[in-house]
Amino acid sequence: MSNSRPRAPIRRILVENVRMNSDPHPDAYCAPAWLPGGHLQTLYPILFLRGPHPAYRRERWELDDGDFLDADWADGPAAAPLVVLFHGLEGSSASPYARKLMLAARLEGWRGVVVNFRGCSGEPNRLPRAYFAGDSAEIGNALTRLRERFPHARLHAVGVSLGGNALLKWLGEAGDAAGRLVASAAAISAPLDMQAAGNALDQGFNRLVYTAHFLATLKKKSLAKAARFPGLLDAAAIRAAGTFREFDSVVTARLHGFRDAEDYWTRASSKPLLPDIRVPTLVLNAQNDPFLPAPALPRAHEVSASVVLQQPASGGHVGFPGGGFPGHIDWLPRRVLDFLARH
Repeated sequence: MSNSRPRAPIRRILVENVRMNSDPHPDAYCAPAWLPGGHLQTLYPILFLRGPHPAYRRERWELDDGDFLDADWADGPAAAPLVVLFHGLEGSSASPYARKLMLAARLEGWRGVVVNFRGCSGEPNRLPRAYFAGDSAEIGNALTRLRERFPHARLHAVGVSLGGNALLKWLGEAGDAAGRLVASAAAISAPLDMQAAGNALDQGFNRLVYTAHFLATLKKKSLAKAARFPGLLDAAAIRAAGTFREFDSVVTARLHGFRDAEDYWTRASSKPLLPDIRVPTLVLNAQNDPFLPAPALPRAHEVSASVVLQQPASGGHVGFPGGGFPGHIDWLPRRVLDFLARH
């Protein structure tokens, strides 16, 4: 597989043009005038542009630690490129972006698989642990499994939000070795700076809408885990958690060996590892993403020459809607597959 890198000058021009919202590149994104602002561009696609379900084929992967992952396949020709998707927080293969990408891959003659993180496929996982934004080992193990199974396939990895951060962290940690597993990668709306993202989500409208939405299911799962493994978690503290900082301190940190939320957010962030990525990688973040403030986004000098930063002025969080009313979400899968196909 090729491990060639785009030239640094081209990379910088693309980033600067996107940042100034004057990108002449054909892959530029421009939000529809009838859907202004990061919140609407985030929420409208989730509520109204979900799209059809692919005909998934579920496959259970038994893990060495005694747990399991469920992988949902959008099958295609045996010799076709394979795109692997790692979803976001409390997402799954049923998430609108996952369904859309898998359908688009099939239309391109590719095949795809969504790796549902532990506890996200509709069945609780077996162990007293869950999934988290810095679990690069889980990413590496999944990609290694696929590479061993399909030694000659062109394998491309995509991560969305939490899954995008974990993927980027793995790419940075693996360095040149990542090229033995994947030809190229893309991270969409990843919370590259977990501290900045956590602080943003725990304030104002974000806390009332997004954080409350995520905590509703996260707390339910965590309380079930506390009941299954007595002494592992503090059920009263889980019920009382009203912010990500509180939840990550009493659950995520406790389950995965971090001191507290601060320690977790610091050690899980992928941004410090972006200079170490050696596989061609698209890092796409809207500047109006409610989950990550624009000042926290990386600049060209903070990433390796293998990384293409695309930072359009609009798009929201994993939104990027387009077209006239009622709109569509075709731009994002088209942009991702186009980048992957070039590498």
